[in-house]
Amino acid sequence: MAFDLVVRGDLVLADRVLEGGYIGIEGGTIAAIGQGAPPAAAEVADHRGKLVFPGLVDGHMHTSSSTGWSGIEGASMSAAAGGVTTCVDMPYDVPRPVTDARILAEKIEVVNATSHVDMALYGTIRKDGGVEEIAGLADAGVCSFKLSTYEYDAVRFPRIDHTTMEAAFREIAKTGLMVGIHNEDQEIVEGAIAAARATGRTDPIMHARTRPPLCETMADLAIFEMALETGAHVHIAHSSLARGFDLAEMFRKQGGKTSGEACIQYLCMTEEDLVRLQGFGKCNPPFRTSAEVERMWQSVAEGKVAYVSTDHAPWPREKKVYNGDIFACGAGLTGLQSFAPLMLTLVTDRGYSPTLMASLCAERPAKFHGLFPKKGAIRQGCDADLLVMERGEFRFDAAQIQDRENARWSPYDGMMMKGRVAATYLRGGCIWDGQKVLATPGTGRFVPRQHRETFVG
Repeated sequence: MAFDLVVRGDLVLADRVLEGGYIGIEGGTIAAIGQGAPPAAAEVADHRGKLVFPGLVDGHMHTSSSTGWSGIEGASMSAAAGGVTTCVDMPYDVPRPVTDARILAEKIEVVNATSHVDMALYGTIRKDGGVEEIAGLADAGVCSFKLSTYEYDAVRFPRIDHTTMEAAFREIAKTGLMVGIHNEDQEIVEGAIAAARATGRTDPIMHARTRPPLCETMADLAIFEMALETGAHVHIAHSSLARGFDLAEMFRKQGGKTSGEACIQYLCMTEEDLVRLQGFGKCNPPFRTSAEVERMWQSVAEGKVAYVSTDHAPWPREKKVYNGDIFACGAGLTGLQSFAPLMLTLVTDRGYSPTLMASLCAERPAKFHGLFPKKGAIRQGCDADLLVMERGEFRFDAAQIQDRENARWSPYDGMMMKGRVAATYLRGGCIWDGQKVLATPGTGRFVPRQHRETFVG
């Protein structure tokens, strides 16, 4: 029997690269994997000589933190062009975060009507409570929860006090879902910013100086102690420090369900880049030293990093322009369209197999968020979500980002990459042909969490 589609190329599997391989696709799912002469198919996509990865799963991104749900359409176009076939979207939306099943249902409708790629969703709670809504959010399909130890906005992105956080952890523990934490100590940061302003220091490097490593580790210790106390799976949403992964490992050895992810910028960008890029290099936590980047890679080598994400936050360009006060610039980077080319470049430059990228950027985030085995791998029964990478030397051009005009900026603009996204497939359909997005709004669908099993790596 002929398949609907056969995709040919060098398949990046979990444990090896299958050169000259093929994938047989039937009904939008992977039905066969092999090597050599391909089986009969109604259509053959010949990508021989190129790497065929599972579609990437970005476990941490913000479509709607600056523009509201209208941002889903543009960000998902950027994802399609970047080989990201499943986005795990944060709940801190304008004007209402996803704090109950009713709001979640409204957001799901928008995802199903406007997204170009599949999307899983986080839930959260209000600053003044809402713990009683956690079970309903889990039943309605959120893949994970997100809380913060630092406040950006009392409604959209609040700091949750320790008493409320502990109560939330106890309820989340009953669901089996992961709770990611924005891990910065509010008191340390606010005091440091006030001191910097008092001395007139508002230049770019002060963003890093006012968010020192201690502000992360203090937050990490608090949330991990509560993980031990409550039994919840507590996860650092973005560690810029190798020590964060060491702490997660230490608490796991003591019986805790603790983990942490690295955003891709912490594997390559340094304080010097913050000075160079000014507001366009501002994110929280900030870039660290080149020595810390090396320590981060050691954590990768030792298997301590849960997965790698982008923390994509497409602030309008005008919110990123530095006019003498780095504290006034929006905090967040674009990263979806650069994710695959940059990660391939980093693993290639350090001599790793492409399988590391498939693991950290597809399979493991899918497992942590309860989306595996539907998402995250090239294996029979998985959705036929694929990323095709052409190897070579390519310059990343932010002007080509597939999003609204004022989101076409990138900290990686002009950087030479070791590959480009030649094609992206979502459930067997080509949604990016290397030049343009072929998907239409609504091609993507909401993906609920598939099970309640906890995965800590």
